[in-house]
Amino acid sequence: MSNAKQGALKEDIGSRAAPVDYRRLFFILLGIGLFSIIYWCPPLPDAVDPLGENFELSKQAKGALAIFALAATWWVAEVVPIGVTSLTIGTLQALFLIREPSVAFKDFMDPSVLFIFGSIVIGMVFTKTGLTKRLAYKMLSIVGDRTSMIYLGCFVMTAALTHLMAHTAVAATMFPLLMTIYSLYSDDDKPTKFGKGLFIGMAYIAGAGSIVTLLGAARGAVALGFYKDIANIDITFFEYTWYLFPVGWLMTLLLWGFFMIFCKPEKDRIDGLKERSKRMYKELGGWSRDEILAVTIVVATILIIALKNFIPALADFHKTAIILCSTIAFFITRLLTIEDLEEIPWNIILLFAGAMSIGFCLWETGAAKWLAVNWLVMFQNAPAIVFILGMAFFVMMMTNFIMNVAAIAISLPVALVIAPYLGVAGEVVLFSSLVVSGMPFLLLVGAAPNAIAYNSRQFTTAEFAMYGVPASILLMVVTWFAVAVIWPLMGMQVFIPAS
Repeated sequence: MSNAKQGALKEDIGSRAAPVDYRRLFFILLGIGLFSIIYWCPPLPDAVDPLGENFELSKQAKGALAIFALAATWWVAEVVPIGVTSLTIGTLQALFLIREPSVAFKDFMDPSVLFIFGSIVIGMVFTKTGLTKRLAYKMLSIVGDRTSMIYLGCFVMTAALTHLMAHTAVAATMFPLLMTIYSLYSDDDKPTKFGKGLFIGMAYIAGAGSIVTLLGAARGAVALGFYKDIANIDITFFEYTWYLFPVGWLMTLLLWGFFMIFCKPEKDRIDGLKERSKRMYKELGGWSRDEILAVTIVVATILIIALKNFIPALADFHKTAIILCSTIAFFITRLLTIEDLEEIPWNIILLFAGAMSIGFCLWETGAAKWLAVNWLVMFQNAPAIVFILGMAFFVMMMTNFIMNVAAIAISLPVALVIAPYLGVAGEVVLFSSLVVSGMPFLLLVGAAPNAIAYNSRQFTTAEFAMYGVPASILLMVVTWFAVAVIWPLMGMQVFIPAS
């Protein structure tokens, strides 16, 4: 080949090469830069709590914060698939000896991760058997063809279900239903404002509804047990729901208005949708054997998990084992096959596996405790309401990165030491933490419903965070309103004589 031809060939190949994505390159380097700065910076001062106890930031704890910064940057910017960022979390822990590899990678199969897996499988069964279409058409035939009412119907159904079952399972169940509803709105694969509002809204509402009862998420029962150990005060199931019911439903209705403003649908109505939904529901005919079998397995699973809190004989059954029994049953009864197993969104599973790993890493190295003490001691001389909201803000931010139970556990002991000196009752500190810990609106890793909603491909992680900023501000305003107005009217003691 002549030099001229070789030159022309190279020029042709060069012209077809993909252009450099400078944004992606910037955020990759930013994440690596933040990791390097934090990991190799000089030792930082100890955190000192109000009782004078010192909390050192060890080299391993600095490493945990460094990984935390890199992962947050890469997750928000989506420089690589979110599941690959999670793999980076475990890999860096092993490479830099922040935790033993056998510990860091074991978190990737934590029971909470497998619970999410089981919940997603339930959603798949609903889709495959046709239950999703049956539920979607029935709901649309009731709420009508106005998109504002479709929003409201979906949000109310999501919130109501979280009173009876884990919000992860609710999100996995609602997701295919929303996909069916969205297919009636648009035939195009391109994201729309209605799609963003529908799926991000489902994730946010799943969190808002889950705070209302102890059945919505494990965080409530664990936090109450933790509070009893510290303060020796028993909070009953009724008392828990009594104080959180108005807050959860106020957030649900406000979030409906929020998405009507920030994600106002392109169409006010879908003409003829109500009649079309009625017709399509009739065309489905009677319930099939697979639908009945799927409902039986799912309802039995939900009942056993729900009754665990009330029947001592079921107390020792772990909720993950129970939900995985339903997964096994789906394959035994051939409701699902090996082909379905291969369709599971492993990117989402890996996302939560990495979130568990970094959460435990921050907890076990003492990095999270160091952050909590440094933050909360800033409010030890502040007005009482500022202290309460400062505590709530810390929990809200941390629960976007680590397990919400852990966020409460690291901050509650410090807060309860400071509270009496500021004339704040311990109960209001607990309940304000429970409110915000259920609603991580900034990052996908904050809660399983966030990650499940992401699978709709209607929004990016950056868009999720963008909507999460005003939604988090709204959450803090509602928390203030609950502390200042709602809970005192309901009989909660918020302020006590300062000690």
